[in-house]
Amino acid sequence: MIISISDLLKTINKEETHVVDVEMSTIKSRLGEFPIREKHPVSLLIKNVENSKLQIKGEIKIVLDVPCSRCLETVPTAIECSIDKELNIDNGSAVDEDMETTDYLIGFNLDVDKLVYAEILVNWPMKVLCKEDCKGICKVCGTNLNKGECNCQRTELDPRMAAIQDVFNKFKEV
Repeated sequence: MIISISDLLKTINKEETHVVDVEMSTIKSRLGEFPIREKHPVSLLIKNVENSKLQIKGEIKIVLDVPCSRCLETVPTAIECSIDKELNIDNGSAVDEDMETTDYLIGFNLDVDKLVYAEILVNWPMKVLCKEDCKGICKVCGTNLNKGECNCQRTELDPRMAAIQDVFNKFKEV
């Protein structure tokens, strides 16, 4: 959704409140594509402060389907974050003081989906687990170890000891 801020920039100390629906259905990043399971409307407060700064404040609540970091099962992951941006107003246009370029603000139009996307990426969880004691997957056959055991040998030998292991295997009694 695009919000025009041209009227807001013309009036000193004016503020507007917008409740906007997120139009995205997935979040795409270098990590992959993650479907959005639940999305709540984003409420934004946009304020022209003394005709020198534009403040954007709001709350984002969204639930994504993210794979578990260990077993790759899909986990509903809630991301809740706050938007708190301050943009400098220069010659009738707004410029982000933290970032040199803003793809969510083009001219006098604020693209809410791009703003939400940027905030979600910044607040992305480091690790997502289906449960705290997730066993992961077998490195040999790929079996989900939470659902059952496999018959693969899981002892990892130190590669520096491979020569000694070969000696023991040659002289092993049958």
